[in-house]
Amino acid sequence: MSRFNSPSVGTKVTNRAGGQGYSESDELKLASILLTSFANDQFYRSADQSFDEIKGLLEKVDPMFAMQAAVYARTKFGMRSITHVLAGEMFRGKSHAKSQDFLKALVYRPDDATEIMSYFMNKVMNKTVPAQLKKGLAASLSKFNSYQLAKYRGEGKAIKMVDLFNMVHPKPTKELEPAFRDLIEGNLKSVDTWEAKLTRAGQAAENEENKADLKAEAWKDLLESKKIGYFALLRNLRNILKDAPDLVDTACELLVDEKAITKSLVMPFRFQTAHEEIEKINGAAARKVLSAIEKAIDVSCRNVPDLGGNTCIIMDCSGSMCGRPMAIGSLFSAVLAKASSADIIAFACTAKYVKYSVGSSVMDIAKKIHNMEVGGSTNVHMAFREMTQKYDNVILLSDMQAWDSGWGGETGKQACDKYVKKFKVAQPYVYSFDLQGYGSLQFPEDKTYYLCGFSEKTLDLLKLLKTDRKALVNEIKKITF
Repeated sequence: MSRFNSPSVGTKVTNRAGGQGYSESDELKLASILLTSFANDQFYRSADQSFDEIKGLLEKVDPMFAMQAAVYARTKFGMRSITHVLAGEMFRGKSHAKSQDFLKALVYRPDDATEIMSYFMNKVMNKTVPAQLKKGLAASLSKFNSYQLAKYRGEGKAIKMVDLFNMVHPKPTKELEPAFRDLIEGNLKSVDTWEAKLTRAGQAAENEENKADLKAEAWKDLLESKKIGYFALLRNLRNILKDAPDLVDTACELLVDEKAITKSLVMPFRFQTAHEEIEKINGAAARKVLSAIEKAIDVSCRNVPDLGGNTCIIMDCSGSMCGRPMAIGSLFSAVLAKASSADIIAFACTAKYVKYSVGSSVMDIAKKIHNMEVGGSTNVHMAFREMTQKYDNVILLSDMQAWDSGWGGETGKQACDKYVKKFKVAQPYVYSFDLQGYGSLQFPEDKTYYLCGFSEKTLDLLKLLKTDRKALVNEIKKITF
């Protein structure tokens, strides 16, 4: 891949599946990687290849934009590991005027700081740790309280929190001096976390019956005092049903709390995972929890704007979308469809309309999409051929790696142009929702309203796009630190 002499924006390129796509701007490429990559292997790209692409893009984009994009991805979208990669790479060469402020803004939890240092020392470091990196991480650590520092001590990790303290020497406020001293001396313990409370309950039990009682008491304290985080609550619903069934109503109230959902940065597909686990359990209490999860996802994604007119959502169900991309794509498709009573077409080798009723829940619609049998290839043109009426808006959710294969293959743009001629309609607004960030599009960037990411915050951008095609990039540029 050419590092410096890249195709101009909108140029036809060969995508990773060997089909025809369109190039995109370097800023959009960087944003899409940060908002879709969990720093692990994907269907068409390994984690190391993603890291290499970030390194290449950092040589092309403005450093300030790169830092803004990382902060946006971490604090607005909840992306973690991939932002640690970018932060580490920012210190590979010369430091930047805002690098200390950047780190302080990026470190959302104490363990972000240890992860950034670990990446730098393992993947970047030549001889010494730059002073700017030390100062930035020191400043970031000084904003956390003793509870947060104790919770993320990182015992058993290659770089523990105490190791980082000894490397960067953060300066505590007067209030935090005792906590900093206790951490360095090994006396700072996690005594008030949900994990610690449940562990102590298990250790104090005299027998199995006593253990059940103590765990129920621990859950009662955690839920009624709201000391358990939202993501931890989602992950422990099965345990609450088992250990404290009398507290199901309390747990359900917390699940649908709008402030807790917004604050949590929990991504929508986490609700799906929790829903799937609880579906394995029988009984009225489990059904009550399922209902609460369904309400929670509605709260999480309630701000979907009305695009106006008729909308068709075309969802990529091909083999390269397996796993998390399919899960989040089917969920977002369901959210968008329910909000605007849109039609849904699932495509791969072939394409089919997805039938659902007005009263269907988001989860039910998502399952219908996920279970569609439409083959393995990414033949986006088949979706346009399947359309039976005029649409004002078309929303494509895909990894954008369409094939040039048999089946009378053509690009999505060519198929859309034929659809316009066939139905004698105006060109629909096309929203391109990238679920993998591979760096190419199925429609030219200047002809498309572009979205990417796994967070419901992506949906907030929809209302901005019709007045600003570059809403994603421009929202990133608004980030200050």
